[in-house]
Amino acid sequence: MPFDVAERYVQAAEEALGIRLPASYRLAMMRSNGGFIATESDDWDLYPIADDSDRRRLARTLNGVVPETERARTWHGFPSTAVALGSNGGGDKLVFIMDGRCLRPEVFIWRHETSELLRVADDFGDLVPGS
Repeated sequence: MPFDVAERYVQAAEEALGIRLPASYRLAMMRSNGGFIATESDDWDLYPIADDSDRRRLARTLNGVVPETERARTWHGFPSTAVALGSNGGGDKLVFIMDGRCLRPEVFIWRHETSELLRVADDFGDLVPGS
């Protein structure tokens, strides 16, 4: 079960990525850091935001948004302006796309086989939490 996360950790992730995360995503992660989300085509494991407030939280958040985005940016065809939010376990990523130093609120699927971006939501808050 995902933990909540303090805003200071969200801000640290934003600083590490050099961007501002969309408000609905920030609030959702502060309530439930990680977890699952559903789109029409797939279920997604969300990457948590790193939280080192205790050993348990640190262990659960090591493979978070920042390192997963950095790793994905080394892959052929992954957009340099994307931030990885989660994975479907098959190589595809759920992403936000940068607009300057902010991320647009729309959520996309990046298909690893074709490098195609498919818009799946106008806002992160429109996605349905999984069980």
